[in-house]
Amino acid sequence: MSEFFDATLFLEAAITLLVIMDPPGTVPVFLSLVGRKPPVARAKAARQAVLVSLLVITLFAVAGQFILAYLGIGIPALQGAGGLLLLLVALDLLTGKGTPEAEAAEDVNVALVPLGTPLLAGPGAIAATIVFVRQAHGHVGAYVALGAAIVAVHLVLWACMRYSGVLIRLVRESGITLLAKVAGLLLAAIAVELVADSIRGFVEGA
Repeated sequence: MSEFFDATLFLEAAITLLVIMDPPGTVPVFLSLVGRKPPVARAKAARQAVLVSLLVITLFAVAGQFILAYLGIGIPALQGAGGLLLLLVALDLLTGKGTPEAEAAEDVNVALVPLGTPLLAGPGAIAATIVFVRQAHGHVGAYVALGAAIVAVHLVLWACMRYSGVLIRLVRESGITLLAKVAGLLLAAIAVELVADSIRGFVEGA
């Protein structure tokens, strides 16, 4: 059976990516960015963010090792860049910068950055995917299982964001403002952790 589908690798990859990408944890950030938009706009943003993440993860699964080697980029560099980008978004959320009109004009940008990447398809998910590709050792069943795990995790991510409107009805406008502050704090913590991991990686690799 493992010749056509490696169930062990599927479970391992799916659980690892679910923990790293944290679908429930993306909901506060998603709502803080698009919670005030109409349901149609939220659904569009959820779909675009997941598609961008799926594209990035798939790209690194197929050619990640070659891309990083060709550009001379290591995982610590990805972590540092992702951390700095998330920190900028976190500061905007914490300080309340940006008008509703400006946010409305940036629906696509928000879905691409920071939702699609580096929040969903971040350095951790990219690094884990590359590691699992190495574990596959050219076995077709392992590649099929890894692909299925990546798709399954993104379906969970889409469902969490797509149906986050239920939470909006509960928390209302004031709750969305509070979620924005909490999400900003969480994003800042994630950003600092990524930068710290980046520095640690550079020191250990020196």
